[in-house]
Amino acid sequence: MHVTDREYALELDRTDPLAHFKSQFVVTDPQMCYLDGNSLGRIPKATITAINDFMVNEWGPEVVTGWSHWVDEAQPTGDLLGAAALGAAAGQVLVCDTTSVNFYQLCLAAIHARPGRKTIITDAANFPTDRYILDGIAKQFGLNLIIINNEDPAIAEHERITTEILAPYLNQDVALVTLEVIQYRSGARTDIKAITEQVRAVGGLVVWDASHAVGAIELDLDANGADLCVGCTYKYGNSGPGSPAWLYVSKGIQSELQVPIQGWFAQDAQFEMGPVFERAQNIRGFQIASPSLMGIRCVQTAFSMIQEAGISAIANKSAIGTAMMIDLYDAWLAPLGIELNTSRNPKERGGHISLVHPDAAQICVALRQISNVIPDYRTPNSIRLAISPLPTSYVEVWDGFARMRDLVASGEYKTIKEGGSRVT
Repeated sequence: MHVTDREYALELDRTDPLAHFKSQFVVTDPQMCYLDGNSLGRIPKATITAINDFMVNEWGPEVVTGWSHWVDEAQPTGDLLGAAALGAAAGQVLVCDTTSVNFYQLCLAAIHARPGRKTIITDAANFPTDRYILDGIAKQFGLNLIIINNEDPAIAEHERITTEILAPYLNQDVALVTLEVIQYRSGARTDIKAITEQVRAVGGLVVWDASHAVGAIELDLDANGADLCVGCTYKYGNSGPGSPAWLYVSKGIQSELQVPIQGWFAQDAQFEMGPVFERAQNIRGFQIASPSLMGIRCVQTAFSMIQEAGISAIANKSAIGTAMMIDLYDAWLAPLGIELNTSRNPKERGGHISLVHPDAAQICVALRQISNVIPDYRTPNSIRLAISPLPTSYVEVWDGFARMRDLVASGEYKTIKEGGSRVT
């Protein structure tokens, strides 16, 4: 049976050990092909119950007394997320704040932990928030920000940073290197262990951004020797728009770091309200303020589901699903002038692929308006398509690609005006 036969996808669904999870999500339009779980995951039905129960059975009757058991929820929720998706032992993960805040906190803490060093390194294809924050840090502290031009195919294939590409930039002046585990645009996957060890060899630290990786692949942060990592929970984590992010600080480095925002939740004797900041010597020392309780409950339900499914099984489905996408691309989309900007090696990609076309923005809008397919667009010319392993079926992916083929082949997409929303 060939991949272009719809029965191929249906058979994958019949033998998929994760297939039953789809029924645990809210799906209001069964005909929609939702291939944008790498941007925002679907809502689990259990989340609706959890939030309602919190409001009715906790916040309502308990009011302020509820803080006696709410106050530390960032930590056990972090342990759950770490065990379910990060390969992280307890006491190293907090669910708190936003990815941007956590990124700023850990990057500046890492830089200050390497006094006298003036160089920080990232890449041109890194997510904009990360680049903008680093630019601000460099200007504020007089640092040398080096940006590797991995958008140039002559330098990096599919934007993927390797140890060979990074090596010429490393020296004894490097305090920090920060990269994405999965490139947000191309889907390229970086080798956590190799890069971490390479930077550590010159005395620097690495802050990883796993926002486009968590919940789609095995990260194995402890086993890979990572020191610092941040990420969100609303993509493959299915925890909802604006749900709290997470940060990972390995136990081996917690005592070395001092975060720049000295919030009262990081104070050792927090409720003594003392005049001098004395940081808690455990993971709470990296927390700024009160946990977002409703957001945290969303994380708890979603990552409990991920833990039940098993991150190994999830990663396996990501690999099979993206391989099917690439096979369908070869059969249907390459002849239409669309280019693939994601590695064919499953070890070098995550849960989404990137397709490039001069009319990518217009095609993405038309897919939504005409074909009932939800992708997303990333400037300048990328169409991102993902399989979110728990709520997405293989046939949903197959149907989405078939509709995209028909849309582009017919030229019907050209009848649609681009956008209208500043969100792409």
